[in-house]
Amino acid sequence: MSKNKGKEEKEELSRCDLASRKKKNLLSGVFVGCCSTRQMAGGCGVGESSGLKSQDADYSIPSLGEELELSILARFPQSEQWKLASVSKRYLDLVKSGELFKIRKEIGYKEPYVFMLASGESSWMVFDRTFQTCRRLPILPSDTCFLDADKESLCAGTHLIVTGRELTGGANWRYQLVENIWIKGSSMISPRCLFASASCGTNAFVAGGIALEFSAEGAFGMGMEYGQTVLNTAEKYNPESLLWEPLPNMHQARKKCSGCFMDNKFYVIGGRDRDGNHLTCGEVFDEEKNSWDLIENMLEDAPISTSQSPPLVAVVNNELYSLEPSSNALKVYLKRRNEWKNLGPVPVLAVVNRGWGVAFKSLGDELLVIGASSESSTNNSMSIYTCTPDPRAERLQWRRLDCGTNHLSPFILNCCVMVA
Repeated sequence: MSKNKGKEEKEELSRCDLASRKKKNLLSGVFVGCCSTRQMAGGCGVGESSGLKSQDADYSIPSLGEELELSILARFPQSEQWKLASVSKRYLDLVKSGELFKIRKEIGYKEPYVFMLASGESSWMVFDRTFQTCRRLPILPSDTCFLDADKESLCAGTHLIVTGRELTGGANWRYQLVENIWIKGSSMISPRCLFASASCGTNAFVAGGIALEFSAEGAFGMGMEYGQTVLNTAEKYNPESLLWEPLPNMHQARKKCSGCFMDNKFYVIGGRDRDGNHLTCGEVFDEEKNSWDLIENMLEDAPISTSQSPPLVAVVNNELYSLEPSSNALKVYLKRRNEWKNLGPVPVLAVVNRGWGVAFKSLGDELLVIGASSESSTNNSMSIYTCTPDPRAERLQWRRLDCGTNHLSPFILNCCVMVA
């Protein structure tokens, strides 16, 4: 009897020791076993059935060393960092300090975030790459004019920049991912809308567009409105200095144009000139040479309607892709031949609103398209598709993401991808 009792006590001690080690691993941010989301959020029994009181203990692992521990924590997905913050005050301070992002930059670890503002929504949302986690950003604290007027968005480093106009003039609001706050930043040298933009590393580039000018009879009364002046100026945003820097002027003034980075150069594609004529040429800015080169007939065969959106373009693996609204077809640009190859239909109805309200972006080595599905009998909810493009293919395979966004409008006002 005593032998059995001793055996039972030994087994019980072994189970307790195993549970203790699992708990310590869990709370130190190391993924173990099949731990559930609830457990990762802190529901691991502390202060519950174990009888322990929740406390700010040191859950670091001495055998790893602080440098290795921080390197591991820096790789923790940003969308899941709230779980780290719930472990201890030390981890909470670490997450809030932005130190993990500094370490990410040092070790070259990055992950994409998709920022989106859908029609009818009062706040921006940010998704992880798989669209399995979503978080609403704080409400952008601007005036009614800015919230109701057209806006443009771009990313630079860990900053989401939303440009538009307020009653008093042009405004740039900056969302800082690390601090989770909106800050009103410096305006562009030449405030504008319907411009081309693209990001490269931590810098962002803009070119062209329509200038913001004073009007005595604007939609919101006397104040600043987007006028008739079409720009050929260009600027670069530096997230370190938080300032806009002038670049050389383009050869051609253009509005409703689009931008991308390819071959380590800033491309500006399509748009319309000062007389409203469709431009088939493109331009490319080489930062090393600090100059622009004109690319004739880049969009020569592209059908364009009067009210069509700016070109829907994205670059994946240094290849340029375009979603053509009139045909709902995906095309790839053959650089050496200066022509486009058809890769088949896209499963989102870009043709309905002539390209407006559709998000077409690069997401790592995939293409991302968001809008009303062409495969559904009801087109009043958002659908998200990705594919791994191949310029040699005749037709691409699109994958629909089931991510619980059916309650959102399929009309996307703004969308951009941050890699940080």
